[in-house]
Amino acid sequence: MVSAPQRRQAGCFLKDRRLSERRSCALAGIGRSSYRYQAHPRDDSPLVERLKAIASQHRRYGYRRAWDVLRRQGQRVNPKRVYRLWRQAGLCLPRRRRRKPRHGKGVLPCVATQPGQVWTYDFIHDACTNGRQLKILTVTDEFTRESLTIEPAHRLPSSRVLGILQRLVTEQGPPQFVRSDNGPEFIAKRIRQWLTAQGLQTIYIDPGSPWQNGYAESFHSKFRDECLSMELFASLAEAKVVMEAWRKHYNQERPHSRLGYHTPLEFKAAWREQQRQRPGERPSLSHEGPPESWAEQRAEPKACLTADRPCPSPYGHPPRRSGRTPALPYPPGGQTGVYHEHTERDRGPSQTGSTRQGF
Repeated sequence: MVSAPQRRQAGCFLKDRRLSERRSCALAGIGRSSYRYQAHPRDDSPLVERLKAIASQHRRYGYRRAWDVLRRQGQRVNPKRVYRLWRQAGLCLPRRRRRKPRHGKGVLPCVATQPGQVWTYDFIHDACTNGRQLKILTVTDEFTRESLTIEPAHRLPSSRVLGILQRLVTEQGPPQFVRSDNGPEFIAKRIRQWLTAQGLQTIYIDPGSPWQNGYAESFHSKFRDECLSMELFASLAEAKVVMEAWRKHYNQERPHSRLGYHTPLEFKAAWREQQRQRPGERPSLSHEGPPESWAEQRAEPKACLTADRPCPSPYGHPPRRSGRTPALPYPPGGQTGVYHEHTERDRGPSQTGSTRQGF
């Protein structure tokens, strides 16, 4: 496959050999308008510098989250342009090694359908620079992916775990189910008696089935990749400060791909607002960022929806010649109900159906 610049160069070579422009373009396989085209590259240096600043501040972010950071700051830019500049600047992360897939299909017991219904808690381990081990307890809301607490300590017996659960129940309200593995801190008699007294039902995963606690494992992978592997802790006090700062960033600023690139707190607030307006309906939050920052952009296509002017995509692009609006760049979320569907009412007359015009 020969690119357009190479064909243009071949046309110039033939024309220098006293062939006409028409004949040179025909032999080189390039149109005369393309042959005469002069590139006018725009200055992307300000955007590149901004992307480098985002990459230096969030070292484990990819171009998708960098694009979302720009969007939240009010800068409208095409995600494909961000991807191109991200690669040219050498900011791409190394590809992760593909894990061996688990054979067979499993059913996750008790999938959460609302905030605060299922909590999951588990331990993750690290160490200080002086060699002392850190045992870290994390508690996560499975529906909103919100990190409720991160508690590091040198020792975390069942009595400490019980005190952390009591504090969370007082602050957040009691959940309906609590999911964990079969560690000694979780199956201790004291904790099981307290959970029963509070009316909380326990979900213990099967031995050798960490996939049944996938929400905790997913959170731990992000926690280790973006916090534990990037920081050195001189003491337990420093670890508490750094981990709490990362937890707040995770809940309030970090966009979550499974939540349609909302933050956990944004997703939680939007879900409650939708339930307040239409109680009992399944939530159908869209992909486009916070409601306050995208209200005008979502209202703009509906205002221009006419019979002779089809509605553009959410990013302002016109529909293609086939009559289809360009799809959203990333798939919306999965089990949390974050879906975005274009209905016949939201589409223009030329966007319905799949007929291809002009071909």
